[in-house]
Amino acid sequence: MKLKLGMIGGGQGAFIGAVHRIAARIDDDYELVCGAFSSDPEKSKASGIALGLAANRVYNSYKELIEKEKLLPADERVQVISIVTPNHVHFGPTKMALENGFHVILDKPMTFSLAEAKELEKVVKTSGKLFCLTHTYTGYPMVKEAKQLVKAGKIGKVRKIYVEYPQGWLSTYLEGSDQKQAAWRTDPSRSGIAGAMGDIGTHAFNLCEYVTGLQVTQVCADINIFVDGRKLDDDGAVLMKLNNGASAVLTATQIANGEENNVKIRVYGETGGLEWEQWDANTLKVKSNVRPTEIWRTGAGYVSSFASHNTRTPGGHPEGYLEAFANLYHNFALSIKADIEGKPASPEALDYPGITDGVRGMAFIENVIASGKSEIKWTKFNV
Repeated sequence: MKLKLGMIGGGQGAFIGAVHRIAARIDDDYELVCGAFSSDPEKSKASGIALGLAANRVYNSYKELIEKEKLLPADERVQVISIVTPNHVHFGPTKMALENGFHVILDKPMTFSLAEAKELEKVVKTSGKLFCLTHTYTGYPMVKEAKQLVKAGKIGKVRKIYVEYPQGWLSTYLEGSDQKQAAWRTDPSRSGIAGAMGDIGTHAFNLCEYVTGLQVTQVCADINIFVDGRKLDDDGAVLMKLNNGASAVLTATQIANGEENNVKIRVYGETGGLEWEQWDANTLKVKSNVRPTEIWRTGAGYVSSFASHNTRTPGGHPEGYLEAFANLYHNFALSIKADIEGKPASPEALDYPGITDGVRGMAFIENVIASGKSEIKWTKFNV
């Protein structure tokens, strides 16, 4: 059974919309049946036609999509709506979709503000619908393996975490050109109060809490704007305390010339350590003072059910960003299908980012920006 998928945003010229559509197709869980692909009705229509959709299922606005789809017979109407708009157009369509009976997949960060995130949390709980937030990097098999190893006590009590997300694409005033992505991601009216910390810092934060199973309780942030004329942060570092007493260092920058997207995390416990980076995503290093470093690999027979469940190819065949993204879509689909059938979904299927991740991500943004402006060394992480 394929789930009927609709999309809000992601039309011609958009980057992330195409990634979402590829992710939705990889496991054949979804069929794209409708969309409101742009705030420009003509661009929305052109995008829908290019994607092979019927003209009457391509809408001029997200409100029209939700209102008209709700009136269709159950065997025709959309079931899942994927929202891939800039940050300031996350809350409205997500709230309306959930309240009208549709499951939602939403791009991160979840909302424009923490206040919106908290309101959306209430909507998810009262709607009875499922919600997925696309924190891509938690979809990698060996990131899931790292989480399971920490949970099983393989490295003992966690003491220290280093997580980093370096980029270099905003090393110049790119938003001054016609670069669409740079324009909205550096615009406070569309992106919110954070630049790099909202765009990629939230990924690093989510990865830290996901792998360790811990929660940040205090932060001490250094936030910078290096490019003249830029309105939002393009660089930052955060010291963090976690709820078991562990210490963490998070860095996120978009002005590291020559860097791409090598997200990396290192976790050190009382008896060992773990290291994973996106440039060698099939590898997880398991470290110790008393034995040689072990190289654990995607597709191997010794990995957990969580890693193997999210692996499609035999060992040695690289699985990357698109596959990790697809794992979020696939697990969400399995959970929806289980819900339709009145059956419990497996723990592996339920392992996707949700509303709690979204609220904590928005709390990270607001706490870190506030800390960066404060003269106080440590500030409480408020949610």
